[in-house]
Amino acid sequence: MQRRPLVVTSPVSASPPVSAARDTERQSRMPVTTTAPHTAERTKIGFIGLGIMGTPMVRNLLAAGYRVTAFDLDPARVKAVAADGAEAASSIPEAVRDADVVITMVPASPQVQEVVLHEGGVLEHIPAGGLLVDMSSITPQTSVDVAKAAAAKGVRVLDAPVSGGEAGAVEGVLSIMVGGERETFEAAAPVLETLGRTIVLCGPHGSGQTVKAANQLIVAVNIQAVAEAVVFLEKSGVDLDAALDVLNGGLAGSTVLTRKKESILAGDFRPGFKIDLHHKDMGIVTDAARNVGAAVPAGALLAQLVGALRQQGDGGLDHSALVRGVRRLSGEKTEG
Repeated sequence: MQRRPLVVTSPVSASPPVSAARDTERQSRMPVTTTAPHTAERTKIGFIGLGIMGTPMVRNLLAAGYRVTAFDLDPARVKAVAADGAEAASSIPEAVRDADVVITMVPASPQVQEVVLHEGGVLEHIPAGGLLVDMSSITPQTSVDVAKAAAAKGVRVLDAPVSGGEAGAVEGVLSIMVGGERETFEAAAPVLETLGRTIVLCGPHGSGQTVKAANQLIVAVNIQAVAEAVVFLEKSGVDLDAALDVLNGGLAGSTVLTRKKESILAGDFRPGFKIDLHHKDMGIVTDAARNVGAAVPAGALLAQLVGALRQQGDGGLDHSALVRGVRRLSGEKTEG
């Protein structure tokens, strides 16, 4: 990621007067309200949402030296990251009231609206001049609405959804699609670089979510193609492991095949990204495409296939469980 260098200047004094020292102490406790980069040594983060993605993200921030106060509706999740060095919060106000940067990572638009916009939410308690980075996957319009509400309170906002699944979150190599102002993006860059490898400002507020919707369309189609190939190869009696290896070495190769091959072969569908969440995302894709007049026939079909899998009771499984749907369509029984 290329970005303009940011320079922070400060007065030089070997022995500042007592009054200046007190002013410095007070300022050190105040939120960072400039567009200077939010580096670990000068930034306190409030983090809301400690699910499959949020928990490893908090751990990466702690490992980079950030001070993190974490909140989740599940106290056990808060306790787990507190054991790693995070400060435990029992409420949203407690998590954000002293934060320079607040990160939200919750399931969908209704949760973002509740956490950010509703009474007792982030915008009521984040200090003016603070920065809200919403990393949830939600509708572009919700991101625009959040940005407008935040601007009225003097709070900067980025929508910054991610791709890479649980493994990408654990390894700190997520792709991060960002919408918002360039100055805000550059100020947030040190935080985002702690969490991801490919970090791109895609346009104004809502743009990150639009790109994430396109990402989910591509991923769903890719997983479905892999699932169909797996069942086709199995029924043809070839060595499936060898076949997938050679396919992944050519034009058919993909991150999906690399990441999901072993778990599909093992029938291990523990969630890195749940069918339930991809179902939500496919709804975003089809609605957003309709709003702009874009035809997404493959996306519409995948929305149906993902929805059907969810209705069959597989919503809590990893999205690679699309292979289970193909097996059922091929006349096979699946366990569970």
